Amino acid sequence: MVALARTQSFIADDAETSAFAADVVKGLSAQRKRVPPKYFYDAVGSELFERITEQPEYYPTRCEMSILREQGAEIGKLIAPGAALVEFGSGSNQKARILLAAVKDLAVYVPVDICGPMLEQEAAELVPDFPALKVRPVEADFTQAFELPQEARDATARVGFFPGSTIGNLEPHEAASFLRNAAKTLGPGAKMIIGADLVKDAEVLNAAYNDAAGFTEKFNLNLLMRINRELGGNFDLSTFEHHAFYNRERQRIEMHLASTRRQKVKAAGETFDFRAGETIHTESSYKYTADSLAALARGVGWEPAGVWTDADCRFSIQAFSLPEKTKA
Repeated sequence: MVALARTQSFIADDAETSAFAADVVKGLSAQRKRVPPKYFYDAVGSELFERITEQPEYYPTRCEMSILREQGAEIGKLIAPGAALVEFGSGSNQKARILLAAVKDLAVYVPVDICGPMLEQEAAELVPDFPALKVRPVEADFTQAFELPQEARDATARVGFFPGSTIGNLEPHEAASFLRNAAKTLGPGAKMIIGADLVKDAEVLNAAYNDAAGFTEKFNLNLLMRINRELGGNFDLSTFEHHAFYNRERQRIEMHLASTRRQKVKAAGETFDFRAGETIHTESSYKYTADSLAALARGVGWEPAGVWTDADCRFSIQAFSLPEKTKA
């Protein structure tokens, strides 16, 4: 049973911090503690994730990049001249660059991300290589409704880009909600290009989330550092361990932070009890097949429009489209 008591008052200084605090208090008060994975991505977390993608065990980025390089021209055919390309959860622009180079006469590129500093930096770095391209970054939580810039609303068509298997970090009902919201944001006739990790051997998956260099461990623990820094927390990182494993039944990798001893921790003006071995569930990474992702998308109005995989069928890029006119 979770013991929860109010300690010193905590006052958030902006809406983003207030939302972070509310989610942390709600998550750590639950019977099964959890914190949404979107809070991994402060400036430090974003940099650590880029280091993860460079590790030999972490195949998804390499596989997705190879698909984009080899099939970029074919995938780019989904993006008509005069269209807006909207990247949800943009992070690094390395994948978008491949698409941008393959597409002619793009009206505007709209990277959307929750991490403002990285968003601005990545957008600025595109300018020298794509001087004629309009880049209109939007700092927002892509899982929630947000407004597109005017140039995107005025474009002849809109195409969503959701790489990195970020869709796997969403619970199935959240993924469906995201696709439903994306349909409303992009509008009738829109296309969606999604990177999705595929179901495969547990050994490969477990190694990818437990890299020998320890960057995934640092990435996971950085969430506690962020809570300490931004929400007045007092987590002792030496008393928490990184756990990541493949859950075969649910076809997902789970990441947790496990308390190594019984302890009380303060954050956002509250106190939380931890039992020895009790965990904070920080991330799930669902693995899909082409059929399972298509079924999810169809359920909210998207129709399959293409599937591409790497040579070893470890990763996929899947495309979907909306009808020109939505049903009443």
